[in-house]
Amino acid sequence: APWRRRRSERGEKKRGGGDMVLVLCLGDLHVPYRTSDLPQQFKDILLPGKVGQILCTGDICTKEMYDYLKTICTNIHVVKGQFDEDHAYPETKVVKIGDLKFGLVHGHTVIPWGDISSLGMVQRQMDVDVLISGHTHEFRTYAYEDKLLVNPGSATGAYSSKEASTTPSFCLFDVDSTKVSRAQAQWCDAGTRRR
Repeated sequence: APWRRRRSERGEKKRGGGDMVLVLCLGDLHVPYRTSDLPQQFKDILLPGKVGQILCTGDICTKEMYDYLKTICTNIHVVKGQFDEDHAYPETKVVKIGDLKFGLVHGHTVIPWGDISSLGMVQRQMDVDVLISGHTHEFRTYAYEDKLLVNPGSATGAYSSKEASTTPSFCLFDVDSTKVSRAQAQWCDAGTRRR
């Protein structure tokens, strides 16, 4: 597989001669319509200059939230969610990082929502190594047909059409030219937890 799982909290670095890029994957923020802001614990972690790229599954909603994400990292890729005010975002996007291709899709057009085989079909159509989708507001990762399917959940814990409350989460990837390592951050009552 072109990816493997390993924890990391560092930004860009050299390891074994290859550049590593820290990639933040998030989506379904829904600020200000379903929640007021990102959890402070996440803001304390997501400092400017640490992240090399942001991949967002949409539902940022406002230009103000997009501008805030740009303070974390200016290299940001966004696809259109159902509630985004900026209608110029594309429905899908492929981002190449090193030799790996990451596909972005909001996920509301993938039926049934969050279905692994349906997401696998989208991954094959987009011809990507890692498919990042949102919409369900539930953090999930799957190895499927030797590829990686990721839903970073809702970064704010905004409610969804399926759940009245969700746990805020996002995903960090450490990417070198041929490998992806994953670390997840999730907010809980005791504070931020990393897995």
